[in-house]
Amino acid sequence: MITETDLKHLRRCVELAETALEKGDEPFGSVLVSATGEVLFEDHNHVAGGDRTQHPEFAIARWAANNLSPEERKRATVYTSGEHCPMCAAAHGLVGLGRIVYASSSEQLAGWLNEMGAAPSRVRKLAIEDVIKDTEVDGPVPELAELVHQLHRRSHETKR
Repeated sequence: MITETDLKHLRRCVELAETALEKGDEPFGSVLVSATGEVLFEDHNHVAGGDRTQHPEFAIARWAANNLSPEERKRATVYTSGEHCPMCAAAHGLVGLGRIVYASSSEQLAGWLNEMGAAPSRVRKLAIEDVIKDTEVDGPVPELAELVHQLHRRSHETKR
């Protein structure tokens, strides 16, 4: 169930995705929040430089592995503008992070990109639950997914 607190953090993810877009990158943003509600880490995509692994969810997993105990990681929540790709979902699971909440799904993104005529990804769009187990996952959130859709549309238009 999505709460007002979840919506607050997801809105920040959408803001970070817009920041990425403004910097010439793909629009994705993510936030790591502790069990007590403290924002621990936030980031946006950095793939424009050519390293396609520079996703914010992957950066969160690295940061958490280096800065949090296993118990703190397990109790933390990752918020993200778009559902984790398989690489990020695996990193999330391997590091032992807790709940994931996303604004838009991988399935939605694939549909939007297809509608826009974008080249398909070489990486399959898999649901988080198809990559890792025993993780609470919530999303998508329709009103925020539409904002993410608009960001991806703007991103695609700038690449034409």
